[in-house]
This record gives sequence, structure tokens and C-alpha cells, in this order.
Amino acid sequence: MEMGFIVLCAMGLFSLSLALNCNTVPGELQQVDAGSGQVFGVNNDNKIYTLYGDQWTQLPGALKHVTVGPSGVWGTNANNEIFKLVGGTWLKVSGLLKQVDAGGNGILGGVNMFDGIFCLGKDPNLAFNKPTSSPAPWQNLPGSLKYYSCGPYSCWGVNSNNNIYIMKGVTSAECRGSMSWEQIPGALVMVEVGTDGSVFGVNAGGDLYQRTGVSSDKPAGTDWALISMCNKLKHVSYDQGHIWAITLQNSILDCVV
Repeated sequence: MEMGFIVLCAMGLFSLSLALNCNTVPGELQQVDAGSGQVFGVNNDNKIYTLYGDQWTQLPGALKHVTVGPSGVWGTNANNEIFKLVGGTWLKVSGLLKQVDAGGNGILGGVNMFDGIFCLGKDPNLAFNKPTSSPAPWQNLPGSLKYYSCGPYSCWGVNSNNNIYIMKGVTSAECRGSMSWEQIPGALVMVEVGTDGSVFGVNAGGDLYQRTGVSSDKPAGTDWALISMCNKLKHVSYDQGHIWAITLQNSILDCVV
């Protein structure tokens, strides 16, 4: 099965305009996540897929949200139960989350059905490598978010009002970071932090934005740049120079930045 090649609209970064080369990837997904050179996704039937070359391979199980990154492959199902993929088997991890993110440096971040915010440190994450009845030492963060995503030095989230926040000082040893939220101007329905710290998000109108000026010295960046695309989106992920996006019609796009 080959990918179809299309060219979407130009990407406007202030006065700079770049062409985005995008492939339409066969299949339909409702959510996609890319990290550490891998791509995973789930469809409307909660079926789980991973991309090998240009072929989607279905994995056993059922999830409504899946994530992949330096912290491994994790997901949550329709009952908000949490799972980690170990040796081809989904191991159930104690706790309940509606969304989880594995993009941190060995840490996990996520939110529950009440928009409570939680994280799991690197050591306990690595300890979950076989079936266990031990409770996961999830740590609670202040505030409320509906979506949370972590990178190598910061985590980003959006709340029910689509306000955007960053948590700085996040490390593999302290997943809660500084415990002080900084609000970022703008409004997004979801935000994703790449393995390299890049930040992308989608607003309520389906428009795609990238946070410019993001670095380890300045994790909050400087501004939002609109990436003008011919398709309206509902989900985005980024890894190794590729923007992976899901359109409102569940089509899958792979765009080279």
C-alpha cells in the first residue's frame, strides 16, 4: 500500500513562507501520536494501529487514546483504564486516566475524567515491565486540564476553556516540575510536545499552530505561528521533522516540516 502525495497550503512563519510536503496515509484514525521514530494511532472503533513503513499493523486490544515516546507506549481505554505495552502485551497499570502522554524524558503525564492532572516518574515507569498488582505512584498536580503533553524539559496543557499552560522545570527525577503554572496567550483544544521539545496545537476552528522560539533556555517560546493548511484538523503530533495530523474527516496526513 503506497502513500498518496499531495502538497498542502504554504506554512506562514511571520514573514517566512515554506511549502509543506504532505502525504495522505491510507486509513482513518481519530487520534495519532508520534515519538522516538514510531507512530501509533486509534480509530473510531478503538482499534489500535502502528505504522511499519507505509503499512498500518493492528495491535491486539482496544484503546481510545494511545501515546508513544521516550517513556514507552501507553494508552487508555473506554473505561479510562491505563495500559503500558511491554513485549507485545498490554499491562494494566493502576489508576484511571482519559488521556496519557509518553513524550517526557522517562516520565508520564495525563489527565483523568475530572480534568485532574497526574504524572508518573521515570523510576516507577521503568518498574512497570511485568504484570504487577502494585499501585502506580501517580503524583497529583494542582489545577485542572483536559489535555496534557510532556517533552524533555516542560509539559503543556489546555483546560476546559481552551486556555494554554506550561509547567517548567520538569525532569526525569521530578515529573511535577516547578508546580507553578504559567499561562500562555492563545486558545487551543489540544497541544502536543515533541520529543525534541517542539510544541504544536490545534484550535477550536481546526487550525494548526506551532510555538516559535522554544528551547531548553526558553521553554515557553515567544509566539504562535499559524501553519496554513487546506484541511481542518482535530489532532496533531510531531516527531523527527514530521507533522502527523488527523483531519475532521479522520484522514491521516504526514507532513514534512
